[in-house]
Amino acid sequence: MTRRLSSPRGLAALALPAIVLVVLPVVAIVWRTPWSGFWASISSDASRTAVWLSLRTSLVTTALALVFGSPLAWLLAHSRFRGRSLLRALCILPMVLPPVVGGVALLFAFGRRGLVGGLLDDWFGIQLAFSETAAVMAQFFVAAPFFVVVMEAAFEQLDPRLVGTARTFGAGPWQALLRVTLPLVAPSLAAGLVLTWARALGEFGATITFAGNTAGRTQTIPLAVYSALESGGDSALALSMLMVGVSVIVLVALRGRWVGALRRSGA
Repeated sequence: MTRRLSSPRGLAALALPAIVLVVLPVVAIVWRTPWSGFWASISSDASRTAVWLSLRTSLVTTALALVFGSPLAWLLAHSRFRGRSLLRALCILPMVLPPVVGGVALLFAFGRRGLVGGLLDDWFGIQLAFSETAAVMAQFFVAAPFFVVVMEAAFEQLDPRLVGTARTFGAGPWQALLRVTLPLVAPSLAAGLVLTWARALGEFGATITFAGNTAGRTQTIPLAVYSALESGGDSALALSMLMVGVSVIVLVALRGRWVGALRRSGA
């Protein structure tokens, strides 16, 4: 039976400002949203285009995180090599880096005058910046580290004896991975994918810096909210409310799994 600790007197009063500053803005969005024209606002041509672009790019980002982030998480969880701590720090750096700084970094790495982007432009005529591909890259830069951290924690918690037993009974490395490892980490895998998708869907700073804010091409939902807010359109509140709804659904679906993963990983 768990025994609850008693709280010092006045602690709730000290917590009140934090509750107000976090909860009140969300309540304000719900209150000020023009519900009578909500559907019309989010179903307009500009809003639909932004929503579709956001869904497309965020799903591509999530798939890339699964394909490339899973091996990285396994490497960080089970390999010991010189420079591992530095590699891990660099891989999760975007989690604490201001997104706009991430956009600047992407621009100077993959832009027309960037370290790699300049070569791609000169040799192959490929321009990555200010394109839909750039939006995916910006989302991946910011969101993929969350997937890596969650999966690294899941792989570290996995009992190696279970995989060893499967190998003893003749399972190859890929069979053990697909039939033993992945089913055991499936809850964390699902949580990591949902968290990555939600973070990619809400990305703003890196996207507007590296991909731009071109309607119909790189204008995702957060950028559409920003543009509508500047022009005074009601769609800013409607799209904001849409994002709030998606975020609440994601938090309910995850039920704290990602918080536990972040705690176990020490991030």
